[in-house]
Amino acid sequence: MRFDPEKIKKDAKENFDFTWNQGKKFIRTPTLNERYPRIAFKFGKEHPVYATIHKLREAYLRMGFEEMMNPLIVDDKEVHKQFGSEALAVLDRCFYLAGLPRPNVGISDERIEQVTGILGNIGDNGIEKIRQIFHAYKKGKVDGDDLVPEISVALKVSDSIVANMIDKVFPEFKELVPQASTKTLRSHMTSGWFISLGALLERKEPPFNLFSIDRCFRREQQEDASRLMTYYSASCVIMDEDVIVDHGKAVAEGLLTHFGFEKFLFRPDEKRSKYYVPDTQTEVFAFHPKLVGSNSKYSDGWIEVATFGIYSPTALAEYDIPYPVMNLGLGVERLAMILHDSPDVRSLAYPQIPQYSEWDMLDNELAKQIFVDKVPETPEGRAIADAIVSQCELHSEELSPCEFPVWEGEVCGRNVKISVIEPEINTKLCGPAVFNEIVAYQGDILGIPNIKKWHKPFENHSAKAGISFIEAFAAQAAREIEEAAIFGANEHIVRVRIVKVPSEINLKIGPIAQRYITGKKKKIDIRGPVFTSVKAEFV
Repeated sequence: MRFDPEKIKKDAKENFDFTWNQGKKFIRTPTLNERYPRIAFKFGKEHPVYATIHKLREAYLRMGFEEMMNPLIVDDKEVHKQFGSEALAVLDRCFYLAGLPRPNVGISDERIEQVTGILGNIGDNGIEKIRQIFHAYKKGKVDGDDLVPEISVALKVSDSIVANMIDKVFPEFKELVPQASTKTLRSHMTSGWFISLGALLERKEPPFNLFSIDRCFRREQQEDASRLMTYYSASCVIMDEDVIVDHGKAVAEGLLTHFGFEKFLFRPDEKRSKYYVPDTQTEVFAFHPKLVGSNSKYSDGWIEVATFGIYSPTALAEYDIPYPVMNLGLGVERLAMILHDSPDVRSLAYPQIPQYSEWDMLDNELAKQIFVDKVPETPEGRAIADAIVSQCELHSEELSPCEFPVWEGEVCGRNVKISVIEPEINTKLCGPAVFNEIVAYQGDILGIPNIKKWHKPFENHSAKAGISFIEAFAAQAAREIEEAAIFGANEHIVRVRIVKVPSEINLKIGPIAQRYITGKKKKIDIRGPVFTSVKAEFV
C-alpha cells in the first residue's frame, strides 16, 4: 500500500489523530475537541514554581546527578543526631505529627439498649460482632475509615444508620484529642540526606552525585512576602574522598548558569550551621541582568540564591559515614521569584487565593462572562430572532407610526404572524441605542455604539462579547413568543424602552465578572434608549 505524504501532512495540521487498522488503511479517530465539544482543549499554563522545578531537574540531570527521594517524615532523634546542641532550636521550627488515640470502647447494658433502639433487634450475636470490631479497631486491625463499613457489613445495616449509632451512643469517639508523636515533617533536606546516605553506603560504593527537589516544612511564626511554612528545596550532595569546597562553587555555577545568571560571588555564611564543617558554609550570590535597574532591592543585579558547605564529620559519624560530603541547597520559590519578577512569594505560589495576590482579569476574559439570558429553544424561534434583527437593521430609521412584517409560520403547533412595530407618532421604529454592542474595556463592561468616538474599546476584537442590544432583545422576544404559543395566547407584545441595567435588555453577567468588577470598583454601564417592540398575532 502507498501513502500520500501530502495528505498525511494536511491531516496532521488539522489536528487529526490516526490509528492503524489491521495494516490496511488509516482510520481517523475523533479529536478531544470533537469527543468533548463543551470543553475547549488548548495548551495549558504551567505554574511558575513547578516550571522552575522542571528546569532545575533538567540542569541537575545534565550535570550528571542522580535523582533521589529523601524521607519526608523524620523522627526527632535524627534531628538530635544531626544538629547536636542546636537540635532544640531546629525542632522549635518543626511540625510534629499527631494522631488520634484509639479508645477502648465498652458496651454496657445501657448502651446495648441504645444500640438496639437505633439498629433494631440485632440480638446478642449482633452486639458481640460490634464488640469484636471495636476490639479489632483498638488493636489497629481495623482502620478508622473502615470502622463504619465493617459494622455495616457485619450487621447488614446501612452505613448512615451505623454512623448515627456511633455518634449517639459512643461519645468517646467525638471526645478524642490528638496526641503528638516523635515524628516530624522534614524542615531541612539535610535531615533526609543523612538518612539516605547512611543507608546507601550499605549497598554501594561512592562517589555519589545525588539531587532531590521536594517539599520541606517550617513552623514559621507567620507567613510573609519572603517565607512560607511549606517550600521546595532543590538540594544536592556529592560524596567522595576528594570532595572540597570548590565542588560547591562548581555545582552552583553550573546549576545557575542554566537560568541565565552570569557572574557569581561566594561569601562565608555567618549563620554557621552545626552540621557543616566550620568555615565551609558559603553563601552564593549571583548576577542576573534582568534585575538591573528593577524596583527591588536587587537593582544592582546581585542576589543570594544558594548555600553550600561540607557536612561535619561528627554529624556524619552518627550515620557511620566515613567520607566527606558537600551539600548545596537552593530555595525553589526564591529562584522562581527572581525569574518571574514576583515581589511576594505568597502571590507567586498561591495566585488563586485573594488575600495573597491581586486579581486581574483580561478584557477578553470579562467578555466571555457576558451572556444572553433568555434564548429561543426551537429552530423556528431562532429564525424569528434572526428575522427581528434583520428587519430592525433595514427599517430602524423609519418614521412612526409604522409596522413591518417579520416572520409568519408555525411555532409550537400554532400559526403566528410577527411584526416589529412603533405605534407612537413622530419617532422612529427603533431608538438610537438599538445597535449598541457589548464590549469589555479596561475592566469595565460597556454597551456602546461602534462609532469613531468609541474606536479604542473596539480595537481589541477578543474583548467584544459579540452581542448587540437588538440581538439580545430579539432572543428574548422569540423566547416569549414560543411560550405564548404554548400557553394559548391570542396576541403577545414584547417591548423594551430605556435600558438602565443589563437584565432590561436580556443580558446576564457571570458571577465571576460581577465579583471582579465590584472588588476592583469598575463599572457595568449597559444602558440607553432602545424603544423597540415586537408583536405576535396567533391565528
